[in-house]
Amino acid sequence: MTLSRLGRLHAASAVLLACLAGCTAASQDLPAPTPEALARTWDAERLPLPPPPLVTHAMVEAQVARLVRDSRGLITSEVLGRSVEGRAIHHLTVGRGATPVLLWSQMHGDEPTATSALFDVCQWLITHREDPIVARLLDSLTMHVVPMLNPDGAERFQRRNAQGIDINRDALHLQTPEGQLLKALRDRVQPVIGFNLHNQNWRTSVGRPPQPAVISLLAVAYDEARSEDARRQLTKRASSVIVEALQPFAAGRIGRYDDEFEVRAFGDNITKWGTGVVLIETGPWPGPDPDRMLVRLNFVALVTALDALASGRVSKADPQVYERLPENDSSLFHTIVRGGTVIPGTGVAPFLADVGLAGTRVVRQTPGGRVLQWQGSIQDMGDLRVYGALETIDATGLFVAPAYTAAAVGDEVSLPAGGPTAATPRITIGGPARLWLLRGGAVPGRYRLERLVELR
Repeated sequence: MTLSRLGRLHAASAVLLACLAGCTAASQDLPAPTPEALARTWDAERLPLPPPPLVTHAMVEAQVARLVRDSRGLITSEVLGRSVEGRAIHHLTVGRGATPVLLWSQMHGDEPTATSALFDVCQWLITHREDPIVARLLDSLTMHVVPMLNPDGAERFQRRNAQGIDINRDALHLQTPEGQLLKALRDRVQPVIGFNLHNQNWRTSVGRPPQPAVISLLAVAYDEARSEDARRQLTKRASSVIVEALQPFAAGRIGRYDDEFEVRAFGDNITKWGTGVVLIETGPWPGPDPDRMLVRLNFVALVTALDALASGRVSKADPQVYERLPENDSSLFHTIVRGGTVIPGTGVAPFLADVGLAGTRVVRQTPGGRVLQWQGSIQDMGDLRVYGALETIDATGLFVAPAYTAAAVGDEVSLPAGGPTAATPRITIGGPARLWLLRGGAVPGRYRLERLVELR
């Protein structure tokens, strides 16, 4: 590394520390917003957007225009440039403070949760701009927000851009227009800290026994040695602030992302270029309406972190709160059917086993518009006691068979003979996530359908 490069990094760190030390006593005396109060505010005031996977680029453009209009000068916008297919990539500027902060979402087109949360944060700033806590934030920080960096990927609900390139692995070659725009924005505004906002696989778990990794955090490294300077001290402290804010809602479900240096990634290189980065990965949430809770958690996390930066409270946070988080794992199924006797339909004799179903959320285009669906399959079978699940079904005393027909719960059914060459459904690894749970009856070969387990 050149002396001039070292000098720039030391200067950036000095600016960072000066920004934290420069908060006035009056500003620090204001109480921090509690996580519970922020959650109640979000419940009452959240924007009426569809679930994040169904938010389109056209909706993003409409929200950008509305926020600028309704903010009466508080929020300004510019088109940074355009995607491979010509869609506008928007940059919102909020606040008037001396500390620049960069937040970007949907670098991967199928990772949309924080896009909705960023719009909710902007709306909260507009609505409460006269409140002392919000005024402190606006006076201390200037937030640079890119709500959807990969609009072409978002239209397809896919990770990569229209070139087929993962933008987050293009920090060095800069062959994607989207990556070029993010790099140019970082270089122009020289943010003190950045928030890199993603979603992680719905098999991501944390802890023992495995729980859903609802949020995972990373104070991003900037070299293979995982060195620590003012940048990483700040991002570790900011991560600790987020952990404490989310504990009331997700205790035991917050993980630490692997901090191995990834030489191609934007978060790692943005940190290397002088801006410390906090990675927030949003994961799985159990229940019928996961998106609502996940956007809520992102809103609470982001507002709390921004307030801690604005007040200087972040400098007092204990980095060990972040350091003590357990690391992510991949020990989660969507559904585990435990303890049933499997009749696989392959000609093999029945056997006792757990069945693990995994799923991916996909967006389908229908005549009525975009719809969100599960794409599921059988992923494992046997003794699955070391795994967790969003839903666990106790099948003790029941038979587990492939779903052969459209029978309803309570119907009496029989099972075809099955066999290695039969065309009938079967329970096999990679097979459909559609199972019957059956209770044996008095008549041999006849069963009562107790439950249909389906992930599709």
